[in-house]
Amino acid sequence: MAIVTVGKKACSVNPLKMSQPIGGAFAFMGLRGSMPLLHGSQGCTSFGLTLFVRHFKEAVPLQTTAMSEVATVLGGYENVEQAILNIYNRTKPEIIGICSTGVTETKGDDVEGYIRLIRQKHPQLATFPLVYVPTPDFKDAFQDGWEKTVARMVEVLVETPKTAARRDPKQVNVLPGCHLTPGDLDEIRTIIEDFGLEPSFLPDLAGSLDGHIPEEFVPTTIGGIGVEEVATMGLASWTIAIGAQMRRAAEAMEKKTGTPFKLFERLCGLIPNDEFLVFLSEISGRPVPLKYRRLRGQLADAMLDAHFHIGGRKLAIGAEPDLLFDLSSMLQEMGAKVTAAVTTTQSPVLERIKTEEVLIGDLEDLENLAKDRGCDLLIAHSHGRQAAERLNIPFYRAGFPMFDRLGAGHQLSVGYRGTRDLIFDIANLIIADHEDHRQPTPDTWRIEGAGAPSEGVAASLH
Repeated sequence: MAIVTVGKKACSVNPLKMSQPIGGAFAFMGLRGSMPLLHGSQGCTSFGLTLFVRHFKEAVPLQTTAMSEVATVLGGYENVEQAILNIYNRTKPEIIGICSTGVTETKGDDVEGYIRLIRQKHPQLATFPLVYVPTPDFKDAFQDGWEKTVARMVEVLVETPKTAARRDPKQVNVLPGCHLTPGDLDEIRTIIEDFGLEPSFLPDLAGSLDGHIPEEFVPTTIGGIGVEEVATMGLASWTIAIGAQMRRAAEAMEKKTGTPFKLFERLCGLIPNDEFLVFLSEISGRPVPLKYRRLRGQLADAMLDAHFHIGGRKLAIGAEPDLLFDLSSMLQEMGAKVTAAVTTTQSPVLERIKTEEVLIGDLEDLENLAKDRGCDLLIAHSHGRQAAERLNIPFYRAGFPMFDRLGAGHQLSVGYRGTRDLIFDIANLIIADHEDHRQPTPDTWRIEGAGAPSEGVAASLH
């Protein structure tokens, strides 16, 4: 049982957390034809846009209400109205998702009231989907913005089934947490479909940010779940929520539609995937396909092979709560010791992480803890790379943003296959670091110090 503490520093020196508004905007990017809109200054949006583009290496739709100092003081109704009209007329979106920022939250703009006035004034927008989520960036973190936005999508976009409507036994809803990549969602989709079920993901980043190239330029998101499909999610037989952050959205779905839900706090590891497949077998009435029995055996063998290298290692992990819980739990099961754990916001899973303390802090805190406790491996997003270099320990990139490596959107850590590959990646980092620091032996030493063999010595070797 971990003790959760909050850092007392006056400021964040080397930030770990990403802000709540871009977490909300990220969720809207999983809807087809969507245009996320940040209600704030241009700088708020350009900073978030830079992170998304560098992470996915793709064109990312994100707009702003471009609040100036005067508009912030007097109120942002005109800015919101003009932004919505411009987006509606020029980019032809299927939905506009609006997230507030610290500037407009401090002023106290009534955006819900603005939207009602805009609908009255412009009849063409009377039934157009406009979803607003309050996401001030002076509190909470990326995961909180995603959590609130998905729950709000359920409340606004999902229709309550009529009394006579029949549930489709094959249809299941999937509410994925922000710690899952598009590659993870594709793997989960394949697993569910192998049981004869038809999953609907909300949001579906695998459809919009998986790196595919459209035939022609589209100014909005180029894939994802459509608004009309979201509306029918109330007819599903089950809702599967992945990550503790998705409990709120799953409960909103159950309250509005009566659809029962099952929460899986993680899908990285052997036992969590056993439980996931058993559940899918129960609700589908089908046995587990033989290929997953084989993949399970591969994972078990990978755990056996890698535990010699991972077991006993001291780890430092900095990540959003659900990702921290996911990775730390799996690695602890491999025999590693999580001796430094830093996260961004509160979550009920933090106390169950098997370490002495979980600190809500920044990367400077993570670096200091890793140094004091002699950690062998550091795990964080790309902003942790300098800390790993100073500590001279291996660095595994996980989370958002990951801008100094390709393929961030396809990184896989769920299912038997994803867990297997994750174990191999981390074990190989440790092996490579061990080889880099290994003392030379007669088989490996270099002749004449650090240089190449002299011409005479080289000739004698031949």
